[in-house]
Amino acid sequence: MTAIRQADLDALPVREALPELVSALDGHGAAVLCAPPGTGKTTLVPLVLAGLVGGGPRRRVVVAEPRRIAARAAARRMAWLLGEQVGGSVGFTVRGERVAGPGTVVEVVTTGVLLQRLQRDQELAGVDVVILDECHERHLDADTVAAFLLDVRETLRPELRLVAASATTDAAGWARVLGHGRPGGAPVVAAAGVSYPVETVWAPSARPVRPPHGMRVDPAQLTHVASVVRRALAERSGDVLCFLPGVGELARVAGQLGGVDAEVLQIHGRAPAAVQDAALAPSAHRRVILATAVAESSLTVPGVRVVVDSGLAREPRVDHARGLGALATVRASRAAGRQRAGRAGREAPGAVYRCWSEAEDGRLPAFPSPEIRIADLAQFALQAACWGDPDAAGLALPDPPPAGAMAAAREVLVAVGAVTPDGRATPRGIGMSRLGLHPRLARALLDGAAAVGPRRAAELVALLSEEPPREYGDDLAAAWRRARAGGDAYATRWRTEATRLRRSAATPAGPSPAPPGPGVTPPLPGPGATPPPPEPGATPPSPEAAPPPAGRGAAPRRPVGAPGPGLRASGADRAHGSVAAATAGGAGAVSGDDAAAGLVAALAFPERVAKAKGEGAFLMASGTAAELGDGSRLRSAPWLAVAVADRGPHSASARVRLGAVLDEETARAAAAHLLASGDEVRWEDGDVAARATHRLGAIALSVRPLKNPDPALVRAALLEGLGSDGLGLLRWTPDARALRARLGFLHRTLGGAWPDVADDGALLARADDWLEPELSRARRRADLARIDAGQALNRLLPWATGEAARLDELAPERIEVPSGSRIRVDYSAEHGQPVLAVKLQELFGLAETPRVAGVPVLVHLLSPAGRPAAVTADLASFWQGGYLAVRAELRGRYPKHPWPQDPATAEPTRHTNARLRR
Repeated sequence: MTAIRQADLDALPVREALPELVSALDGHGAAVLCAPPGTGKTTLVPLVLAGLVGGGPRRRVVVAEPRRIAARAAARRMAWLLGEQVGGSVGFTVRGERVAGPGTVVEVVTTGVLLQRLQRDQELAGVDVVILDECHERHLDADTVAAFLLDVRETLRPELRLVAASATTDAAGWARVLGHGRPGGAPVVAAAGVSYPVETVWAPSARPVRPPHGMRVDPAQLTHVASVVRRALAERSGDVLCFLPGVGELARVAGQLGGVDAEVLQIHGRAPAAVQDAALAPSAHRRVILATAVAESSLTVPGVRVVVDSGLAREPRVDHARGLGALATVRASRAAGRQRAGRAGREAPGAVYRCWSEAEDGRLPAFPSPEIRIADLAQFALQAACWGDPDAAGLALPDPPPAGAMAAAREVLVAVGAVTPDGRATPRGIGMSRLGLHPRLARALLDGAAAVGPRRAAELVALLSEEPPREYGDDLAAAWRRARAGGDAYATRWRTEATRLRRSAATPAGPSPAPPGPGVTPPLPGPGATPPPPEPGATPPSPEAAPPPAGRGAAPRRPVGAPGPGLRASGADRAHGSVAAATAGGAGAVSGDDAAAGLVAALAFPERVAKAKGEGAFLMASGTAAELGDGSRLRSAPWLAVAVADRGPHSASARVRLGAVLDEETARAAAAHLLASGDEVRWEDGDVAARATHRLGAIALSVRPLKNPDPALVRAALLEGLGSDGLGLLRWTPDARALRARLGFLHRTLGGAWPDVADDGALLARADDWLEPELSRARRRADLARIDAGQALNRLLPWATGEAARLDELAPERIEVPSGSRIRVDYSAEHGQPVLAVKLQELFGLAETPRVAGVPVLVHLLSPAGRPAAVTADLASFWQGGYLAVRAELRGRYPKHPWPQDPATAEPTRHTNARLRR
C-alpha cells in the first residue's frame, strides 16, 4: 500500500468549498454542489464526506454516476489518491461487475444499480451519504433515484444526506427539488475551479450539410469533422478529443483519419474496459480520441489540449401512437458544448474547434431535453408502481412525466401483466422489475423461457436488448447464429448478457434480502443489476428495446398488494395463458431457430406481429405498414415478428431492421390480448360496408358479410361518410341550396336563433335536429341521396321563438323591382353582401338600394342581353354619375331599348321601345 497522495489532494480546488458543503449537510441534510470540471467534486468530495481524508467522522458514501466508464474511472482515481487498490476503501459496482469488499467505505455505482438497490432495500441500510454526480444530464434513472431518495428521507431515513453535484446544472431547480418544500430550498455550494483558457475556433463546413434525420448523419458532415481533426493536429499541440454522436460515426471518422501522425482511439460506453482504460491513461504518443458523450462529464482524459466538437448528440424519441421509436440525432445543447469545450482546458490552455458557425450557436437549445419528457416511460412507470406510487404524483421529480407518455406506458404494463388496470404492480410485475430489463423484454424472457428454454430465451432477449450490428442482417434467427459463432466485440458482450439473463430466468425471484448489520458493507446488485439507459455512443435499438433500468420491491409507506377480488385478468395474463397452452410440451417445446426467434420477438413486441400483404410488404397489428429491404430472406414470410423498425417522418411505411419468421398460431398466442371479434360497420370506398370480423389488432384474420347490421352502427357509418365525402351526398335542389344560403346570411348578420348552416361540421354536429328520422332509416349511400336537404333544413328554423315566420321578411327569396319583376336574391357569397342581378331598365325610378335584414344588396346591373354592365351598392350615386357612362357605351349597341337621360323619372320596363309604344 502506498501513502495517501496528499499533495494531489491538496491541489484539488474543490477543497475550498468543503467546509461550506459539510456545514450545509449538517444543517439541512441536502445540498447542491456546483463545481467546474477538474475541481475534484467526483473524487475529493466523497473521500472527505466518508472521513477517509480530512479527519471527519467515518461515514459510508455511495456515489451515483450516469455511466459505467465514469463509475470505474472515479473509483480508480479515488483509490489511487488513497494509495490503495480498488476494492479496499473505495470500490465500484456496475452491471455485471462488482469490485468492493467488507471494508469498502466509498462505493461508486451507476444510477441504474442504485435504483435497483432502492427497490430492494428502501432504507439503504448502512449508507450515510448519497452523491448524485452529473445530475445536469437529466437521465431518467437519475431523476427517479433523486425522487426515491427524497421519499426515503421524508419517511424512513431523515438522517440520510444527499448531494446533487454537477459542473453545469440548473442549481435553483435542483435546490428546489432537494429542499422538498422547505423555504428557499436546499443550500447551493459553489466551488471555484482553476480553469485554463480555451480558445474557440468556429469551423463550419464550406459546403451545405443536410441536418441530421433520425439516426442518419450526412456523410459530408463526418468528412468535414475528419478534416477539422486533421487541421487541429496541424495547428495545435497535444492530444485531440473529438465528440461524435454514436459508435457508427466514430468508426466512419476513424476510417477517414488513416495516415495521421497520431494513435486513433475510439471510446464509448460499450467499448472494452481495456480500450477505455487506455484512453484514460497518459500516453507518450500523440493521440486522437474519438468519443461519444461518455467523455463529456466525470472523466479527465490526460494530454488533451484540443477538442473537436461535431455539435451532434443522441436523444431518445418515441412515437407513442405507433409504438415505434429510436434514438435520434439532434443538435447538442449549449450546455453540452460548454462541457465538451472544458475538456480542452483541464490541464493547460487549449482550444475547441466547433464544426458550426457562431451565428448558429445562439440558436442552439440551452440545455439537453430531460429524458422524462421525451423517452419511453414504461420502465419508469413500473418503477413508480413497484415503489407504490403508480401515477408518480407523490414523487419530487425535477419535471413531471407527461400524461400522454404515462398513459402509453400504463397500456404496455397492463398488456404484459406487470400492473393491474388501476396501475398497481402485480407479483408478476415485481418479478419483472428484478430482471434489469424493459417490461417488454422481461415478458419475453419469462414467458419465452417456458416455451423455448431459459438458455435460448435469454440469448434471444440479449439480442433484442442491444440491437446487433447492421452487418448481422435483418433476420433475427440468422443474427442469433452469427452471434453464437462470432468473436467480435458485440458477440462478447452478447454472451455476457445472455449468461446473466439465463441465470435470472432460471432463478425465481425471492424476497428482498434482510439489511446487513452495522459495519457490514451491504452488497449492491451484481449480475442482476440494472443496465444503464442507452448511452449516446451505443448502436441503439428502438427505445422500447433499449430500456432504462428496472426496480424492485415496494416502499413500506406504500405497500403493493396483489390484485384484489373481482379484478379481471389483464390481456397479458390471457396472452401468457395462450402461450403456455401453445407450448404445453414444456420448456423447449418450440424447436428450430426461426420458430424460437419468432416467438420471443412476438412476446416482446406483440403489437408488431405483422401479416404479409405482398412481397416484402406487411401490416403490423398496430396498424402500421412495414416493408423489408431488397434481398431480405424474410420477404417471403407469411407472418413476421418485427423486433426493430424505424419510420421517417414522411414515410408511410416502417422499415424493418430486425425481424423473425412467424406463423399465425404463434402470432395469435403471443398477441392474444389484441384478438377481438365483432361487427364492423364503416364508411368505405364511398358506401357503407358491414361485415363480421375476427382481428388481431389491425390485422383481419377472417371477414364475412353482415346481413343485418346494427342500425346504430349503420347510422354512425353514414355520418362518417357525410363527414368525409361531404353533405353533397344528400339531395340538394336549387331551392334547398338557396335556403341554406339564406340561413347562412341570417346567421352571419343577425346571429341569435338563426343556425349556423354554412359549415358542414356544424350541421353534422346537429344531425339529430335536422336529419331525423330519415338518417336512421337509411342503410346505404343511395338512401342518403333520397333525403331532401331543403326539407330537412327547415327543421333548424327558430320555430320556438317565432322568428322562423320572419324568414321571408328578413331574407326574402325574391325582391320585387320597379318593373314588377320578382328577382331572386343570391345569398351564396360566403362573407359578402346578397346580390341582386337585374336588367338596368327595370330599376328606372328606384332611388335607394334595396336592403335585406338591414344590409344593402349589391346590385349587379345587367345589359338588355343579361350581361354585366355595372355593379353598385349605392343606386343614388350610380344614377347621378355612373349611369351616364354606361348609357354612352350601351345605347348604340342596344338602340331598341330605352336609355333616358333622366332615369329617376323614366318608366321602368323589361321591354323594348316598340313594346312600350303599343
